[in-house]
Amino acid sequence: MPKSAFAGGVHPPGMKEMSAGRPIERAPVPERLTVPMSQHLGAPCVPLVQAGERVRRGQVVGAVDALVSAPVHSPVDGEVVEVGECLTAAGSRVTCVTIAPDGGQDFDRWVPVEGDDVPSTVRAAGIVGLGGAAFPSAVKLVPPKEHPVSTVILNGCECEPYLTCDHRLMVESPERIVRGGVLIAEAVGARRVVVGIESNKPDAIDAMRRAADGTQVEVLPLPTKYPQGAEKQLIWSVLRKEVPHGKLPAAAGALVHNVGTAAAIADAVDSRKPLVERVVTVTGRVARPGNYLVLIGTPVSDLIALAGGFSGEVERVVAGGPMTGPALGTLDVPVTKGMSGIVVLGPGDAPKPVDGDQPCIRCGRCSEACPMFLQPFAIGTYANVRMWDRAEQYHALDCIECGACSYACPTYRPLVQLIRIAKGALMAKGVRP
Repeated sequence: MPKSAFAGGVHPPGMKEMSAGRPIERAPVPERLTVPMSQHLGAPCVPLVQAGERVRRGQVVGAVDALVSAPVHSPVDGEVVEVGECLTAAGSRVTCVTIAPDGGQDFDRWVPVEGDDVPSTVRAAGIVGLGGAAFPSAVKLVPPKEHPVSTVILNGCECEPYLTCDHRLMVESPERIVRGGVLIAEAVGARRVVVGIESNKPDAIDAMRRAADGTQVEVLPLPTKYPQGAEKQLIWSVLRKEVPHGKLPAAAGALVHNVGTAAAIADAVDSRKPLVERVVTVTGRVARPGNYLVLIGTPVSDLIALAGGFSGEVERVVAGGPMTGPALGTLDVPVTKGMSGIVVLGPGDAPKPVDGDQPCIRCGRCSEACPMFLQPFAIGTYANVRMWDRAEQYHALDCIECGACSYACPTYRPLVQLIRIAKGALMAKGVRP
């Protein structure tokens, strides 16, 4: 039976049935791949190639000498046609390398990555958190000595509505995930590996249990509740430990990696494969929802076309899940390492965004839904009048931006957006969590 879950949270419609039964398909090679130099938290990479230069699949095309960063590799054999700026799904303009692929790509060959141990190999492979945060994975594999890690938690919850890429990966490639979990545990000296999976994925639970049989890896079903996959909430559900304010998960003896990240780590260590592709769910109001193995840098417009194009009236296209993902202003943006899905929404599929803040009716639903025990209505109110010190007193920086408060609000206040503004203002003033 699933363990009881964290406090708070919401139960949005899952909407996963559209793509959960669709096996992963390889997406075709696009005419052009636009590879951003910033696909991760931390320092952006510097291009190492120039227009007109030939590149090979897996060749490093961008890197930087910084602890918190991850190199970027060419997803194909081809020719660099441009090094310049491009627009990303987040709405920012960053340096990108545009590559024209050769015909007849061999997906079973790549320039092998080098590394003397698991952390150095993972760093060389450019692996970041594939659940959406895109934090460089190698940094997490060297936890602080004062906080030894006893439990590695692999996040297979995939609690965001619509998304099923992790689900299909667990069903189709559970051995890679288990192998990745074992490698992570060996790297950090952990004794225990737990795969947390929401109970609405029974086929994934069964597949992972079969793959984990005879290993140190445990599979733990968890209640289906959003945001079960958030790091601090997952640690609580699995270990009954709270991550102290301002501390990393290692302070609770835990280390969390997404199941897709674990599979990529196994590929890097065992096959010396860099991160040049990922599974993306394309779903919602498209003719053929599905899960696709996509080369990094593929235009989102190509994925919409691959899924049969739009079906019915469309209001928004979201990169990632509808609870946390940004709405796209254009489909002419590339797939990046942290992009888990493309969700097409129509009328009635999600609450309509409102212009500006709305009056708070003091119902308390946002506080009941908040998994961090915050009072979002108060933070939003103070953010709206730019009273940053008061927002800080209400612990704005502890917000994980899950969107549960906005979902629960009956007046559709843009609480997450307001809290993000407050967090940005506070951090600009030098305030840290």
